[in-house]
Amino acid sequence: MSDSFLPFSISRLPRIEFGSGAVDRLPAIAAGYGQRVLLVSGQRSFVASAAASRVFAQFRQRGLYWEQLRVSGEPSPEFVDGSVAALRDTAWDCVVGIGGGSALDAAKAIAGLLQPGNSVLDHLEGVGPELPYCGPATPFIAVPTTAGTGSEATRNAVLTAPGGFKKSFRDERLVAEWAIVDPDLLATCPPPLIAADGLDAFTQLLEAFVATRANPLTDALARSGIMAARDSLLALHREQSATARAQMAYASLCSGICLAQTGLGAVHGLASPLGAFFPIPHGVVCGTLVASATACNVAALEAREPDSPALPKYAEIGRRFAMQKGLNGHDARRFLVDTLRRWEVELELPRLAAYGIGEDDLPRIIAASRGGSMKTNPLVLSDGELRQILVARL
Repeated sequence: MSDSFLPFSISRLPRIEFGSGAVDRLPAIAAGYGQRVLLVSGQRSFVASAAASRVFAQFRQRGLYWEQLRVSGEPSPEFVDGSVAALRDTAWDCVVGIGGGSALDAAKAIAGLLQPGNSVLDHLEGVGPELPYCGPATPFIAVPTTAGTGSEATRNAVLTAPGGFKKSFRDERLVAEWAIVDPDLLATCPPPLIAADGLDAFTQLLEAFVATRANPLTDALARSGIMAARDSLLALHREQSATARAQMAYASLCSGICLAQTGLGAVHGLASPLGAFFPIPHGVVCGTLVASATACNVAALEAREPDSPALPKYAEIGRRFAMQKGLNGHDARRFLVDTLRRWEVELELPRLAAYGIGEDDLPRIIAASRGGSMKTNPLVLSDGELRQILVARL
């Protein structure tokens, strides 16, 4: 049997509705679960949109009762537990999360705990007793309004205790029943959000492509998503267009599917403590580190593990970016890194120092980065190599 077709597993995915106007199917889908809908959203963007007016009008026409819970910033365990305590006396038929990754993660965690009623701290990885989650979860419908986290397709809800930790509540029963991906909902995203979220999606695709748990199915999806991001991210950052929105929404969806199956890498390993210790948005971390982390991975693999399957994968993406099939592996990988460095400049990604991060902070960041995503990086990086990644973006 070829190494490319060794056994692999694919975990549960949502049913997916993708395309312009897909959000208009939400009322009918929600009504399929019953009459009581808990809607978890961000503070403003969706609520003020024309799509919201249409959705709420359809809710009323169908006789749905709904209550709206708004999320400000990244959700904390206290927010989830407080929301569950306040809302669980109502028999909710489904939970709808509409917004960016924070709103979707909050909705996912709340949906998981409305019926059991216990604290999310019971289940957070690396925090509390890490008790097994027994459910049941309330049916969850995910409607992303940004192209970044891919949370609509994952089984983990990322929660942040500012200054303390950033950890996941993770279980296959938390996966959305439906992911409704409507590229039109990206139309109100400002350029800085497009840049940060888009590079989060790209980073997830690239890290999943070279992850140690990658398989032929995720490779195909990651490759497709990477090409969609290549063709649309800079264009969408410069000017809104329906084509670019659709491509980036697709790239983000693929990134969520891939990361849920394969794990990620060094960028996301470092993103966890950076996001916990400092007020830096997750997408900014990914966008500002992806070039330096890719350069570090490539150099370390070429020096220590030249037979790693990740090296030809990096080269493949470099050739696709350069549109030169005959480019040798080393030069192709260098072209990829150079392209990502150019993206840093064109997308105006801030440096880590803009969020108060200095050299004195690096030891504790590195020490806290070893769990989770770092485990599926193509190789184990030394503390010195992780420091090199961070120093390059101070």
